[in-house]
Amino acid sequence: MRKFLVRHNKQSGFTLIELMISLALGLVIASAVIQVMVSNQVTEKLNRAVASTQESGRFIINRLRSEMLMVGLYDQLSPNINTSVDIVDENVFVRNNPVILPGTFAVRNALGSIQGASGANDTLVVSLQGSQDCRGYNLGYLNDDEFYVVNEYFVSDNRLRCRGFDGRYLRGQKAAEGHNSHNAITILDDVESFQVTYGVTSMAATNGSAIPTRFVTADGIQNEIDNGKLIVAIRIAIVVKGDSEISMDKKASFKLLNENSFTVSDFGLYKSFETTITLRNMKNFVRSSA
Repeated sequence: MRKFLVRHNKQSGFTLIELMISLALGLVIASAVIQVMVSNQVTEKLNRAVASTQESGRFIINRLRSEMLMVGLYDQLSPNINTSVDIVDENVFVRNNPVILPGTFAVRNALGSIQGASGANDTLVVSLQGSQDCRGYNLGYLNDDEFYVVNEYFVSDNRLRCRGFDGRYLRGQKAAEGHNSHNAITILDDVESFQVTYGVTSMAATNGSAIPTRFVTADGIQNEIDNGKLIVAIRIAIVVKGDSEISMDKKASFKLLNENSFTVSDFGLYKSFETTITLRNMKNFVRSSA
């Protein structure tokens, strides 16, 4: 009989040491991948927070600037001005009261610009001729009518809010109409601080150039007026918080205008914004009177 030779092929596998090395390398790679994913997630949250604070800051500064530029405006020759009251007298009143102080109006005696105590938020109240208040309401007038508008800006529950008034109602010249319920609307959320100072000058100062000689807080305005000064600029500083749930290493601190430094209450991302707005209508009034 022919003998058949059977060949046995040798099969080789991974040794225990090789398996342990492979597992270790796999864990290192997996850990690195997870770390990158976590880092990307944190970076994304940070970027969202930065973007939201920048967007909020730019929005509110641009809005306040555009509205403050009109403070003190009164044009008796405007073809749209509502003439149901003495507009000559109203012109004088607006020129003398571009920034409203408490006690100006008997019908709403507490309404006015206020300096917040011990670093608290300020309140800003301004007046101008316009066809709408800061909420976009025409307060019972025709759509094209221009009238005396008083706008109030203040912070409540970390929200910057505004409400508008018909100045003729406040002066007791007519009844409240339209949206004169005076409900406030929110114009910006997540506001940590809102501070305002006022640039003043005199008719004789700087040869009629109307450059502010100093900035004062709301509680110092009346003294400046009593000494022949006029408000020609408004300086606004605001601190806003990013809307992303990001935690910083330490709480942020800020120094706004005349206020002492303060530290925010949590570890969120905050940013401050500041602008100085020339009241061109008051500036032109000073120049024309020099």
